[in-house]
Amino acid sequence: MKQLSKLKIGDIGVVSSFTDEKVSTKLMEMGCLPGEVVKVINIAPLGDPIAIHVAGYELSLRVDEAACVWVIENPPIEYIHLN
Repeated sequence: MKQLSKLKIGDIGVVSSFTDEKVSTKLMEMGCLPGEVVKVINIAPLGDPIAIHVAGYELSLRVDEAACVWVIENPPIEYIHLN
């Protein structure tokens, strides 16, 4: 497992868990739930924020928020449903 903030552009992962309750509540309300596939779309030139594709839309996260999300990197192909 790896922190979402450590993924590079184009990397895919499946949300596994969160380390911060406040951040997790906010992200889950936006569709970033355990079991959801996420793909890193873009990273700002200075590294913050990052844009991810999750639950059918793009979401921008601060690096400190993304660091609270643990993902399973390179999930099996049957998990990947991104366009």
